[in-house]
Amino acid sequence: MLIKSVNGKLPLIPEDCYVAENATIVGDVSFGTSCSVWFNAVVRGDVNYIKIGNKVNIQDGAVIHCTYQKYPTIIGNNVSIGHNAIVHGCVVHDNVLIGMGAIVMDNCTIESNSIIAAGAVITQNTVVESGSIWAGVPAKKVKDINQSGFAGEIERIANNYLMYSSWFKE
Repeated sequence: MLIKSVNGKLPLIPEDCYVAENATIVGDVSFGTSCSVWFNAVVRGDVNYIKIGNKVNIQDGAVIHCTYQKYPTIIGNNVSIGHNAIVHGCVVHDNVLIGMGAIVMDNCTIESNSIIAAGAVITQNTVVESGSIWAGVPAKKVKDINQSGFAGEIERIANNYLMYSSWFKE
């Protein structure tokens, strides 16, 4: 794994987090407990800070970055960031699933208990309201979580990644 200080700021990663051997975490990045950063993921806190809550999984190939002198990236608790997703200069509240290949752009807010579908592009300055599912390019609200078959998926995936990471710590 590449864990590197930038401008005197070293990532803060609790002992109980799992970081894959080829993940990259640099600069002003702090993690809560029980997180996992998977193969080829990049968390780059060089131009602003990145704050990540508890029980967050950043899956293979995902990129977490921020915007110079403008937008840090803040991620809440119990968040799953899917394979090859890009989360950039935005705020993601608790209990969120960001699907595979999705892009969340600068100055967006993803409120709690929401799902960003695989491949969705959340364009700059968008607010995704709590309890909704957004999909498409550009992404739009497609339904409420309550009316979908997805209630419980956010928690299930976050718990699964906690289990998967335990396999790699042995």
